[in-house]
Amino acid sequence: MPDDRIRRGPSRRQLLLGGAAAGAGAAVALGADRALASPGPTADTAGVNGDRVTPFHGPHQAGVTSSPGAHATYLAFDLLPATDRAGLERWLRLLSDDAARITQGRGALADLEPELAVRPAGLTATFGVGPAAVALAGAEAPAWLGPLPGYAIDRLEDRWSGGDLLVLLHGDDPTSISHLARMLVRDSRAYGELRWRQSGFRRAYGSDPQGTTMRNLFGQVDGSRNPGPGDPEFDAAVWARDDAPAWLAGGTSLVLRRIAMDLEGWDAVDVAGRENAVGRRLSDGAPLTGGGEHDDIDPEATGPNGFTVINPAAHAARARETDPARRIVRLSYSYDDDVEPGALDSLGRPAVSNVGLLFGSWQADVAAQYVPVQDRLAEADLMNTWTTPIGSAVFAVLPGCEQGGFVGETLF
Repeated sequence: MPDDRIRRGPSRRQLLLGGAAAGAGAAVALGADRALASPGPTADTAGVNGDRVTPFHGPHQAGVTSSPGAHATYLAFDLLPATDRAGLERWLRLLSDDAARITQGRGALADLEPELAVRPAGLTATFGVGPAAVALAGAEAPAWLGPLPGYAIDRLEDRWSGGDLLVLLHGDDPTSISHLARMLVRDSRAYGELRWRQSGFRRAYGSDPQGTTMRNLFGQVDGSRNPGPGDPEFDAAVWARDDAPAWLAGGTSLVLRRIAMDLEGWDAVDVAGRENAVGRRLSDGAPLTGGGEHDDIDPEATGPNGFTVINPAAHAARARETDPARRIVRLSYSYDDDVEPGALDSLGRPAVSNVGLLFGSWQADVAAQYVPVQDRLAEADLMNTWTTPIGSAVFAVLPGCEQGGFVGETLF
């Protein structure tokens, strides 16, 4: 029979007096156990990503020109009634200053927890404005800046839609994102009220080789035909054009759609049915008409039965755009939130999941690029069976700024 004292563990006195020695022994044992299980990080690799810094200043905002981080948080604010033009300028100066410091691994002015800023892990902050903020600044708004057209598939909720000022934070460490988000919300108390906050994720840093296309929670490869920063197709699709207001030069636009996903309904569909709805193989994202992940689909290819291999209502067929100047650049993150009390799934049973996609897109002109795609998807897309847009917002994404300036200065 084992001794009761040993079974119960050490006493408080033993912990106080002998904790150092016991802790060292436990650490050695635990370390040996983990060493046998997996090699773990070495001194040469530990913390490398935590120290990674993405420059804040430049002609474009770094959150647009850098690769998406593993985590993202969107913050949308409504202007307070007392905020005037000078107040909006002070607000943008304050936000820019704190973001410029924390994204570089330094505490902000009056930062009470500067230790949380020292591992930015590629953290970026991207600022956008809605029509009310542009009007308050006295600037001309682009014609496309405003709510999207209404669609029959939408079930939009105010708590996920609209906003006068947007901040998108993305990076590979949720602690640094959380810290910057808190500082920016604190900065905003005198100027704006937080309207909504939405957070999402991708694979953790290092889980996939660099450049791997993300998968959403349906298991689909999401964004196979997406051009990357520095690609001529990216530049053609994203940056504001000559017909945009002068203050937007070097900027772009962001559409954010919160899309609820019916995982339980999707679970009831076999692989063939899923691939028919998508138009691509689930295993690797390649078109059903052949080729590799990054190849275009062939909507005209027919099979032995004489029908097209890819269903004309498949998502890939409806979202397809061949003109580079009319394409959008996707920026997607998954969300997996708490199930709301009393929620039911698509079969009328108590819901066990609340998941979906924070579908973002960059484009120079929302009306010319995003709306035509969304029109086609709303008209006929097999994926609408399992997806429901519940949030929608459009923002003009400001150009970057140089050292000593602030994001949004071109508005004034």
